[in-house]
Amino acid sequence: MPAVPRHRQPIINTAVTLFRRQGYSRTGLNEIVDVSGAPKGSLYHYFPLGKSSIAVAAVKEAGVRVAATLAKLAEECRSTGELLRRHAELLSGWMRASGFRDGCPITTVLLELAPGDRDVAEAGRTAYRARVSILAETLVADGFQKSRAEALAILCTSALQGALIQARVERSGRPIEITASELAKLLDAAKSQDRRSAAAGTGGDLNQMSGERPG
Repeated sequence: MPAVPRHRQPIINTAVTLFRRQGYSRTGLNEIVDVSGAPKGSLYHYFPLGKSSIAVAAVKEAGVRVAATLAKLAEECRSTGELLRRHAELLSGWMRASGFRDGCPITTVLLELAPGDRDVAEAGRTAYRARVSILAETLVADGFQKSRAEALAILCTSALQGALIQARVERSGRPIEITASELAKLLDAAKSQDRRSAAAGTGGDLNQMSGERPG
């Protein structure tokens, strides 16, 4: 029976925390070992490429956590706008609790290593795809066409990532909360516009089918 990898997850969890707080380059392997409580030999056992392979695992882990949070919110919220506002509240709360020392571990690692490190970059792409996919699904449920929903999901993801950086610099959750609120308003406006356009198109088709001229 294979041994349970009991030290692997503590190493990853520690890396996520340290990368989020101080970045990749400022986090050393000895610090990861000390904080995680794992023997140094187990670090190289699970991560033979050392720090870069830990970075890949940390980005994957952070991506899974964000996706799980969004999936839970998607079940609880009635619209994508509500989901964004709720997520913003969680994000700003977590950052306040850390004294704005914590950022996004995905962003901090990718800014330093992507696109030079292909494995890290691919882990980042996978993390973002999962996030965008969940938002796109909620936008489709809101009534948007699939291609439009995917584009808006990318916009929402990119805007919130930028807001996280600004919040950390300003030591305030307002950039996150304002961004989410304005995105929600934009989505509502876009949905109303799409409905008006669809109604106008349908009306024109019906008029043509009945032999009547529009207007």
